[in-house]
Amino acid sequence: MVEMLTFEGEFKVTDEIKNRFDDDGFIVVKDLLDKEEIAQIWKVLNDPEGILKHAYETLEPDGHKIQRILYCHPGNDVTGIVSRSEKIVNACEKLVGGEMYHYHGKFILKNANEGGRHVWHQDYGYWYKQNLFPDMITVWMPLDKTTRKNSCLQLLKGSHKCGRIDHGAGSGTMQSEADLERIEQLKKVCPHLYCEMEPGDVLFQHCNLLHTSDPNDSDLRRWAFVACYNRRSNSSFKKHHHPSYTPLHKVPDSEIKTCRNYTDFSGKEFVNPIGNEEDRKLYSQYSLRPLEQET
Repeated sequence: MVEMLTFEGEFKVTDEIKNRFDDDGFIVVKDLLDKEEIAQIWKVLNDPEGILKHAYETLEPDGHKIQRILYCHPGNDVTGIVSRSEKIVNACEKLVGGEMYHYHGKFILKNANEGGRHVWHQDYGYWYKQNLFPDMITVWMPLDKTTRKNSCLQLLKGSHKCGRIDHGAGSGTMQSEADLERIEQLKKVCPHLYCEMEPGDVLFQHCNLLHTSDPNDSDLRRWAFVACYNRRSNSSFKKHHHPSYTPLHKVPDSEIKTCRNYTDFSGKEFVNPIGNEEDRKLYSQYSLRPLEQET
């Protein structure tokens, strides 16, 4: 179990919290998003003709699957407002140090009884080839209660300090997997934690922190909203499917509740590994099919 940060009033990253992030590689803030703000995000997802039309599915050899929605820029819908909100972006800038920009956003949709696992990896293991430094951070926001039963995240506390480690083709998976020999050795010195969270809790995660999640064979859904940020000074030096530095226009937290845009996703620039040849090449390591092929 992870220890969560609680706060009264406006959340700010203090020097003590920054030191904790530097030591552990993550922090979890309890109820950073309140129930009304989570309900706002769900209004975007509840329309099957809305953002869900941009979902794609990865199939694993064991029959499990994961649905994702992936995009480059935050946009002006509710999810974009959350990603540009001061309480999220200011925390990232304090934790990483410096101006941040939106590297990409996504929804990871693990449905009940079929959700696939994520193998041990570092986010920077995927991002290393286009970005010189690990000045990057992932913000993970569960939309369902996540427990060990329905595939909560698992973390190796402090593992970010080992730096980026080699990733290769995972056994029995279509994903890139961190060196398992090193993982087993790191487990001896880095506590293996289960990150059980409620909707509204927010995980800020260093890009070199090792993490994984099991298959979701439970009867409980596990959907999550993820926003990833890069420091301006670390702008991607190589063109790829995530953007180089693009100014991020922060908005007051209050706009999360006042926003009424649940359907206009202009400017988000979705990545579609199914329908776009260039995107397919970038995601050629996956076995892919569009959701509409399901029966």
